[in-house]
Amino acid sequence: MSSRSVFVTGAGIGIGAACARAFAAAGYRVVLSDVLQPEGMQVTEDINAQGGDAEFVFLDVRNTKQVNAAIRDTERDGFDVVVANAGIARKKPFVELDDADWMETIDTNLNGSMRVLRAALPAMLRRKAGAMVVLSSISGIAYGWDKHAHYSASKSGVIGLIRALAVEFGGQGIRVNGIAPGFIRTAQSLSEEHSLGEAGLQAAVANIPLGRIGEPDDVADVAVFLGSDAARYISGQVLVVDGGLLVREA
Repeated sequence: MSSRSVFVTGAGIGIGAACARAFAAAGYRVVLSDVLQPEGMQVTEDINAQGGDAEFVFLDVRNTKQVNAAIRDTERDGFDVVVANAGIARKKPFVELDDADWMETIDTNLNGSMRVLRAALPAMLRRKAGAMVVLSSISGIAYGWDKHAHYSASKSGVIGLIRALAVEFGGQGIRVNGIAPGFIRTAQSLSEEHSLGEAGLQAAVANIPLGRIGEPDDVADVAVFLGSDAARYISGQVLVVDGGLLVREA
């Protein structure tokens, strides 16, 4: 049985799936969660087939009861690491946003992260140990994204949450950090309806000093680092994983 454990939201595809695989490869017991059940089950089966220890739970992070139950039913004596990754991005001009559009994004990206961290904290506090990794975005730090005001606002809110929790719970052995990915090749970024699409991603390469679009594994490896003892004196930070884009653009 694995000695360390991690709970990953939005783990059916993209960055979340890469995080689940990376933590499994590092020897963690992995609990994957997502609303994408077939995809999440497939990732779980792949990990177990390779000798890992993984289980899947269906989870909509907008539902407090589901979140509390998912953590309670899988945490045993508490997770060592929680990766709050679940999120959505929907392109829409600001003047056309109605309250429902705005709240759907905020409730998934910001409130969803809050619910998962809140549910996992009691067991971590009992153990006086734990690491939380929350996915933000360069759009929450310094990069303006046209027609995504609701997304950018939610990801900026995530950064405030990270900093506040790092201060509140640092004295009790809990570290809270974030990752702000840049252009990463995921189903979301490849969507022409809501994001850049393949052509847009390729055009963005010209502004990335490392000369390529990021892959989900590039983010997942940072998540594993932040969850590990190698990052034992890092808390309240948001690491930008963008190939140098913000440095070039600044």
